Amino acid sequence: MKLHNIFSSVTVVLMIAVCAMATSTTHIWGPSTDVQSFNLWHITADCYQPVQLDKDANGIGTRLSPVTNLGLTVGVLPFEKVQMEVGVDHKAGFGSLDTYPMYGNAKIGIPEDAFGKGFPSLAAGAFDLGTKTDMTDFNVLYGKVAKTLPVVGRISVGYYSGNKKLLLDSKGEKSNAGTMVAWERTMTEWSDKLWLCAEYMGGKSSYGTTNFGFSWKFADNVSMLFGYDIMNDKDLLGAENMVTAQVDIDFKMISGK
Repeated sequence: MKLHNIFSSVTVVLMIAVCAMATSTTHIWGPSTDVQSFNLWHITADCYQPVQLDKDANGIGTRLSPVTNLGLTVGVLPFEKVQMEVGVDHKAGFGSLDTYPMYGNAKIGIPEDAFGKGFPSLAAGAFDLGTKTDMTDFNVLYGKVAKTLPVVGRISVGYYSGNKKLLLDSKGEKSNAGTMVAWERTMTEWSDKLWLCAEYMGGKSSYGTTNFGFSWKFADNVSMLFGYDIMNDKDLLGAENMVTAQVDIDFKMISGK
């Protein structure tokens, strides 16, 4: 395929992504450099539950409500060296924000070794593209690079920036940008089904966390992840830490050909 045709296809898909919205492929919390391949659909059902009680002046505690996310992602570019995914998210558990529960995302990336042995994977995208101005339009943009090292596993490094009016710390001060770092590894010594991850996302907004987790692959297309999330700003949400459970299912649509 000629180069100008590739760029034309990418442009069209980017326009579709902005209109259709998407949910990005993640580690535990933040986006990874992984991108769904062409016609591969990904369903995710995530739950985040605060582990502390929210105590009032009398010391009486109530359990904070969980946050849920239902997402659908699909790979949209039929190329091996340049891939892209789009989809849709429905998020709930944010109080008044639940009036506008739909969020968008798009990611374009290059897999490892695409342009020669040793070439790292690259990704750039946007997530939490909300539908209500200055209420849910967090509009986080990011870039990330990752490389798999022998024995060590895959190391990812990146940077993100979002809406400075919404990404605030517990004092109401701007905290709309930060670094992203992750380590992940499939523990082949024990089982090809077991994956471990440690992840950090900088800043003191609701995105700023340190995360640890593992997943188990029950089938080639079905896995479940369990994680523990530690907020960088302990006073922001009324809960310092959360536990998460995430179910992921992949499938391909039957081609008409």
